[in-house]
Amino acid sequence: MKIASSLAVMSAAVALAGSAAAQQHNPPEVRRVVTKLDSSGKAVAMFDGKVQLASLRSPNPAGEMWVTEASPPDFSWTADRGKTKVGLVPPRNGTIFRIVDFVPSTPKIESMDINTMMKVVGEHAPKKGLPPRLDDGEVHLKAGDVVVQQATNHAWVNRSGKPCRVAFILMDSQEP
Repeated sequence: MKIASSLAVMSAAVALAGSAAAQQHNPPEVRRVVTKLDSSGKAVAMFDGKVQLASLRSPNPAGEMWVTEASPPDFSWTADRGKTKVGLVPPRNGTIFRIVDFVPSTPKIESMDINTMMKVVGEHAPKKGLPPRLDDGEVHLKAGDVVVQQATNHAWVNRSGKPCRVAFILMDSQEP
């Protein structure tokens, strides 16, 4: 079984943190800018547009911002790597940059196990925090806090009463 490890990249994730609360009536979106070097070595925008988040296996809308399939990654891609089909964990030797809007918890949601790694970003994190439930209790997080999770059991709970946008950087790893 593949288990993903997480490292949070603050600058990219904070730039992408938008108002999840304002998006409750429309499908949530994230503006995503992907840069590249053109043929002359000049930095240019490769993609600049909105990525719609979708609810698939859970009530929490999510979307892939970028996926790599090797480490170190090859920067010669011309295709939109955010459209790469992946499961919950990254490809072998790859990464996933994923955004999730956690809806306020209900008893049903609190009983779900979400085996991903995440970081709370932006001012839209609940004031009471988004606690990861661990084997020995909860750790309360607030906006700007970072979690580096190393293949540990966990689940995420949003008790704030409003959506909370979270950025994940998932990296392939070996089981401990």
